[in-house]
Amino acid sequence: MTFLGAMETTVAWPDVPVPRGPEPEDPFESRLLAAAQEGDPEAAHLLGRLCAERGERASARQWWERAARAGNVDSAFNLGLWHQRHGTLEEATSWYELAAGTGDAEAAVNLATLLLERKGDVPAARRWFERAASDGSGLAARRLALLCEDLGDILGARDWHRAAALDGDRDSAHDLGFLGYAAGDEGEARHWWEYAARAGHAEAGYYLGLLLHATLDPEGAEAAYQLGARHDHPRAAFQLGGLALARRDLRTARAWFERAAHAGRVEGQRMAGFVCVELDDRPAAGIWFGRAAAGGDPESAYNFGLLLIAEHNDLRGGQHWLRQAAEKGHQRAAAELHTLLSVTRRDAQAEQWLLDGDSSWADSSWAEPGWPPPRWDHPAEPELAARAELAVATGRRRGDAVADPADLMEILGTWDLATRGMPEPGDPIAWLTETSGLHTTAVQHLSSVRATLLRPGTAPWPTRAEVEHVLVTTRDLRRRLGLS
Repeated sequence: MTFLGAMETTVAWPDVPVPRGPEPEDPFESRLLAAAQEGDPEAAHLLGRLCAERGERASARQWWERAARAGNVDSAFNLGLWHQRHGTLEEATSWYELAAGTGDAEAAVNLATLLLERKGDVPAARRWFERAASDGSGLAARRLALLCEDLGDILGARDWHRAAALDGDRDSAHDLGFLGYAAGDEGEARHWWEYAARAGHAEAGYYLGLLLHATLDPEGAEAAYQLGARHDHPRAAFQLGGLALARRDLRTARAWFERAAHAGRVEGQRMAGFVCVELDDRPAAGIWFGRAAAGGDPESAYNFGLLLIAEHNDLRGGQHWLRQAAEKGHQRAAAELHTLLSVTRRDAQAEQWLLDGDSSWADSSWAEPGWPPPRWDHPAEPELAARAELAVATGRRRGDAVADPADLMEILGTWDLATRGMPEPGDPIAWLTETSGLHTTAVQHLSSVRATLLRPGTAPWPTRAEVEHVLVTTRDLRRRLGLS
């Protein structure tokens, strides 16, 4: 019987842990019993295994304890597992410690995990993880790397992630890519993301593509996204759609966007709708815009509303979706809705809802409480969008509360738009301060956050509160410069 066979045999007795160790070769239990009674630890261990397979819990424990005290490591491990599931934490710790003390890496990992998760004893857990990792356990190396990250020991984390990655752990290779990117070492990030992607890690292929996009290598980015899409990564498929669209290969773009759309990506549904319009497939465009609009996407709601009116003369449906978009800050939807209600001579109540008191949707005044700010709907440069998403992913990887990629794209895109008219050479901070009338410190803060996003590793990632503060400056800057 194989170890897997032992697992299948013991399924009927959930209270008995799966025993570790070789299957007894001698089918005659009496011989094992005689040898065990004479002090043979291997026979006692195998006898305990037979008892465990029959669900005889007390007898299995008795024989394993006799074998473990005589030096059988597998019995000590099995007793640690036994007490972890059914006994006490102290007993489990003692048996695992006995097995781990002989150099058993699996026992050391289980012991470290118990000490960390059940006792909160970080120093002891780290010692046992280190011992197991030094003995060649890739799992211990990964656990140790993550523990080092939690403790702020980034150098230690990189060393142990590297050990795990070289042992075949794709997740640690992927994490090394993030650690390299956060430190500003894009060569390191590229190396490990490519290493993981070629081993079949779809996320690594996607982030490798973003990095290559950010460094203005669209051909390399496309090859990387292909690695991710090969394993059905929907965001990689979306990016491939964008690259095909950029070279006006509409049919290929549609295929990739629809692949992302079928996976539930709202942006894929939106872009599939746009491409279907370009291909003059209005029914399909309506389906994709409708799905994305129902998923809360204001741009799709706007286009779906226009499509319902233009293609089906469905004024009621069109008004509904234009209103949905307008309520989320979509300025063109607000303007279209204002025009539509005026043309169709809707009653005063509808007009009053639209105007919300003294403000006019048409003049883009959003000062009233309750109305959202105008959406930033300028198309983002691919390298800026990639930097924004990489920054968010790097922060979120270990649970940090960071901004939404759209907010970071708005910050980067506004700076790019606002400085296009600046004479060369010049100081952008001084020029923006002078032309906009904003305080110098506000523009400096905006510039600092932008620089961190474009050159990771130069400063800590901006917090969510910091991003929200800079967004206020960003929108004020656009208003003062007359940029929509």
